[in-house]
Amino acid sequence: MAGTSLDGVDAALVRIRGSGEAMEVETIATHHSAYSTEERSGLLRLIREGNLADLCVWDAYLGERFAQAAQELLEIAGNPPLQFVGSHGQTVWHAPDGEVMDKPARNTLQIGQPDVIAARLGVPVIADFRTRDMAYGGQGAPLVPIVDWLLLRSATEHRVALNLGGIANITVLPAGGAPESIQAFDTGPANSLIDLAVQWGTAGAQTYDPDGTLADSGAVHMPLLHWLMAHPYLHQPPPKSTGRELFGEALLGSIQAQFGCLPLPDLAATLTEFTAASVADALQRFVLPQYPVARVIVSGGGVHNRSLLRRLRERLSQIVFESSAEYGIDPDFKEAVAFAVLADRFVQGLPATYPNTTGVRQPTLAGKLALP
Repeated sequence: MAGTSLDGVDAALVRIRGSGEAMEVETIATHHSAYSTEERSGLLRLIREGNLADLCVWDAYLGERFAQAAQELLEIAGNPPLQFVGSHGQTVWHAPDGEVMDKPARNTLQIGQPDVIAARLGVPVIADFRTRDMAYGGQGAPLVPIVDWLLLRSATEHRVALNLGGIANITVLPAGGAPESIQAFDTGPANSLIDLAVQWGTAGAQTYDPDGTLADSGAVHMPLLHWLMAHPYLHQPPPKSTGRELFGEALLGSIQAQFGCLPLPDLAATLTEFTAASVADALQRFVLPQYPVARVIVSGGGVHNRSLLRRLRERLSQIVFESSAEYGIDPDFKEAVAFAVLADRFVQGLPATYPNTTGVRQPTLAGKLALP
């Protein structure tokens, strides 16, 4: 898995026992292979201004890069036998509301050529998890909710799984609910804008705000916060999904054009508050009126941002916030684990997306198969 934060490749080796709803998932080993400064800059250029030649060469290169990360993981684990790989790839474009010739054309693209991964590892690879969902009317995201249901559901309390990656997304897990009862959507940015602001403000010396220390040293700029909270995406009802196209460099440029060059601590504080406020608003607007949620289980890089979590707890003081680590799931690798589980569901012929998670018309299988 490589996320919208563009920080590197996350790999997880898991053992799956059982099938269907009775499956058990054990994480054997994890590995993060960080993108170099040059790789990250190259991917940002590709997303911002790349041409077809750039796209093709990066697709092949990331296939090699993902295979390398998997090989490093297997070495860490003592080279156990491997049956298959689930690879999400690196998202470079996501446009569920796309149009061409005045007609709807939902589209998304994750690169990291699965045939290269299969050739290097010698096992089948399941990849391209989003496009079939889009073909059946879905947003192509979020994809992890069925895994949240398998691993984090409760028979007695309403729960929410909150992932704080580049983008924030939630999965609503009604007490005792079946997969068809899951609700899920992207709430808006998590770390994407904060990371970009830190990189800009430090001329690349820092790529994120460790522990939220920078945000806590600044003051929230209320006019900017109010302007951000008026973003149309936040008011759009779910199911919905988003990415850097809305909450990336273009929005940061608009912030600088509208509000000038704020001191970096104030900008970091405001963007951190925006993430907390947009998540809280999504829960209060679209979830809590229907489900009195008792617990939010947090994963993703944002779980380490103490400033962000404190602001979330202040806005949702009636809810318990816990790390997914409390449930045996490493918060830094939950999505990597999830794509192993999604690949297993593909092998079993079981659906991965549902009408309430992506807006798809029917429960839908996710993935395509690349053979070695």
